[in-house]
Amino acid sequence: MSFADIIHAARESRDYARLGQAIPYMDALGLSVEEQDGRVVLLLAAAELHVGNPWKQALHGGLIGAVLETAAIVQLILEPDVETLPKPINITVDYLRSGRVVPTRAVAEVTKLGRRVANVHARCWQDDEARPIATLSGHFLMT
Repeated sequence: MSFADIIHAARESRDYARLGQAIPYMDALGLSVEEQDGRVVLLLAAAELHVGNPWKQALHGGLIGAVLETAAIVQLILEPDVETLPKPINITVDYLRSGRVVPTRAVAEVTKLGRRVANVHARCWQDDEARPIATLSGHFLMT
């Protein structure tokens, strides 16, 4: 099954579990996609292998950045008319607080979708969506 076929199937069926076939590192990181309140949300089932600071039992910052980037890419590929895997041009991650080793969610919003470039904002949180642990602002190449 091609990338485009997987994306079309996920869009039509709203079965986002198939996205792991299109983005293999989602499975490697333990990421799944669910729909909550009409929006696509990534869920990281945090595990011991995600710990970056064993003394504080905090999630690795690179993992948090990867979750945010993946949320942005998933949101982009689920947009109508997107047929290719977006490529990051630049990404800025703001780390707001330490992430504990608990389930972590991320959501993204496409703020501009042009023919060649898209702008996306994403945020991830743990217990309270109003208190994100990190945010992302990114630009992606769409060709």
